Amino acid sequence: MDKKLMTIDLSSRVLLDKAEKDGVETIYDRKLSMKAQCGFGLQGVCCRNCAMGPCRISAKTPRGLCGADEHTIVGRNFARMCAGGTAAHSDHARDIAHTMALTSRDGNYKIREEEKLIALANEWGVETENRDIYHIAHEVANVALMEFGKPFGVSIFLKNAPEKRQEIWRDLGIQPRAIDREIATVMHSTHVGCAADIDSLINLSLRTSMADGWQGSMIGTRFSDILFGTPMPVETEANLGVLEENQVNLILHGHEPSLSEMIVLASQDSQLLALAKEMGAEGINVSGMCCTGNEITMRHGIKIAGDFHQQELAVITGAVEAMIVDVQCIFPALARVADCYHTKFITTSQKAKITGSTFMEFKEENAYEDALKIVKEAVLNYKNRNRANVLIPDFKSKATVGYSVDAIINQLDKVVNSQIDETGTVKPLVDCLKSGVIRGVVGVVGCSNARVPSNNSHITVMKELIKNDILVVSTGCAAQAAAKNGLMDKEEGKKMAGKGLAT
Repeated sequence: MDKKLMTIDLSSRVLLDKAEKDGVETIYDRKLSMKAQCGFGLQGVCCRNCAMGPCRISAKTPRGLCGADEHTIVGRNFARMCAGGTAAHSDHARDIAHTMALTSRDGNYKIREEEKLIALANEWGVETENRDIYHIAHEVANVALMEFGKPFGVSIFLKNAPEKRQEIWRDLGIQPRAIDREIATVMHSTHVGCAADIDSLINLSLRTSMADGWQGSMIGTRFSDILFGTPMPVETEANLGVLEENQVNLILHGHEPSLSEMIVLASQDSQLLALAKEMGAEGINVSGMCCTGNEITMRHGIKIAGDFHQQELAVITGAVEAMIVDVQCIFPALARVADCYHTKFITTSQKAKITGSTFMEFKEENAYEDALKIVKEAVLNYKNRNRANVLIPDFKSKATVGYSVDAIINQLDKVVNSQIDETGTVKPLVDCLKSGVIRGVVGVVGCSNARVPSNNSHITVMKELIKNDILVVSTGCAAQAAAKNGLMDKEEGKKMAGKGLAT
């Protein structure tokens, strides 16, 4: 199979040719060399949860050594995937809560959205009257951190759901308790000799996933707005064409806004900008990748270098001084690719140390100082760039991003008849949905998958939806695919939309 058929992205296709010429392996090479993936693993019918295994289910061996059938094994494996996802995703929120606890008037992290903090404090029963905003912030942070390990009760956010929905969750027994408790319960229940009923395993999976959705994700989102500001619509550009030939190029990759916010700030430091010019660069160009890319583009308009499958290709351009990462979605292969070029592959978290990387630990207690050191390392590396081996594809698309709930409501307010006092209304959107002008709203989220051509599934689904007057809300690498392919460009998007959505 031609590697270039494994992605629809034009920048990626250009750089796959360069990778082959440079003798550098990418995810596409590994996919081709792997050929057929394990059939038992793909079906989820391989169990290695105890030392007697692994046990594989087939027509000839329909049960594992303990007697677990395919339903039990698939259910256990699925539940463990849910626990793993909840652990990773919610741990992001735990770190942001710890960052909130470090805020101070003269510290690295400050409260940007006081009204949002007060609203959340009132929601959680934290006293706000005549109190310093930072005392309130620290108490709110403690309440959030208790959501990970409180001994009694259910998620504090569940009361925000409609009462009818809460009743369904109660009846099904899937109201999440403490986040860490749900993760531990799944790991215990799927250990040898425990849960062997598919309905029970699915319920455990649902409750654990709810702990992420209705605790971890909500803490992460609301705390990020309070600490770093609420995203508002901003113009940006997406794809590897955002790299600059005559600037120090930093790519921020991962998931932690505590790191990326400080790197963005440090990249604007006057002394580092002067140092960049000493090194022969015109300036410092920061771009983002994966969820960190989404975070910094929504809040600062920082350009999006690419998505999950483009992290190696970014280095292959030969124009990246530093790939700075924290946690999640990071290919260990980046260390080997970076060795083929001048790029510094900088890891920053104890949770994601990678063999072959340059480890520069980032601690929130010394956030700005640590960020300055990391950016300086990248700036000093500019002199090592091999200009004869630089290829920046000339592909990038315009995008408008940053549609937070607040931003959407603000825009809807503007279209309401001035005689109607409906501040904070969603009435125009509801009216469009009721009348059928817009036929629905769909969330399309998530990562690229090397089993299918990169970006193709997301783009195909999203184009079909908007063609049929269905509004699409997107995040993750799905959003980056949309941005790279013009779906977030107002003018280009209108051309693809149905009559109702286009107007």
